[in-house]
Amino acid sequence: MKSPKEVRERLARQWENVDLREGRLLGAARDWPVVLAFGKPQAEVVRDQTGLVREHVRRWNEVSVGEVIWKEVRYRATLEPVRYPAQWIIRDAEEWVRASGERAVSQEYEALRSFLNASDPVFHSLLVRRRSLWRGRPKGEVTACLQMAVELKPGCAEGLPLRAFPLSGNDSKFFERNEALLLALLDLRFEGEASAQGLGVFLGAASEGGHWLLVVDLDGSLLPFAQIRLRASELTSRGLPGSHLLVVENESCLHQLPRLPGSLAVLGSGFDLSWMGGAWLKERKVAYWGDLDTWGLDLLGRARERLPNLRARWSIADCPLH
Repeated sequence: MKSPKEVRERLARQWENVDLREGRLLGAARDWPVVLAFGKPQAEVVRDQTGLVREHVRRWNEVSVGEVIWKEVRYRATLEPVRYPAQWIIRDAEEWVRASGERAVSQEYEALRSFLNASDPVFHSLLVRRRSLWRGRPKGEVTACLQMAVELKPGCAEGLPLRAFPLSGNDSKFFERNEALLLALLDLRFEGEASAQGLGVFLGAASEGGHWLLVVDLDGSLLPFAQIRLRASELTSRGLPGSHLLVVENESCLHQLPRLPGSLAVLGSGFDLSWMGGAWLKERKVAYWGDLDTWGLDLLGRARERLPNLRARWSIADCPLH
């Protein structure tokens, strides 16, 4: 004979099951109702422990959540049929949470329900499955992240520090406190690119230490070193030597760069392309080399907004610089 307490503990454990939680909170109507079935009391228990059976029935009579289905069964040891709880029917998520009797489950459900109501459906599965992203955090900040994640897009900071980004709810430490949640939300919209790039670079924001770019001397005589690193912000106002510049999306392509007279290469810009608006670049022949995928084409488009005459190449062979 399962007591209400034992079944409540079972319902509370089910809340911790990720797939079950997602199915019941976000699934179709077929996930409801949940029917919990119980066996009838054993004949020897009815015969030898009548008080225990009565207490079992009394406790189930006190259950006010959902619907308890009762049945009757006859035993040799009793003059009348014994009425016992055969099923407990839980009709929806709210009844499930109430039936669990766990304060922590109830608090999580109320928070989660408010987040689901305040967010785009594309984020719902993430919120339900990965509670660690929002659990224990101020509800106002989580809601602000959910709203921001719809507004934010690659490069939208346009060189501003994240702390100065003009969004409602932002303060000097907002992005730092909520980076993990924002990255997870943006990854859903942008195919994991936010985490791959890093939040600041993805949004095109100036970090406290600046976004460092790798500059490579393809000529061999234009710089005092074969490779140097410069802040992207410095290249906005200060030009590089040489007559030709190759802008490369990823630093991983370094080993594929050829020797090119009069040429330098800048690698690893990602979404931080604000420096390409520098006036000195209009006096150079500039080519762009990026990935032939959605993001590579998007980055090429952003670069061409700053340099309309930019030439593109998807293979280093026949580099268009010369």
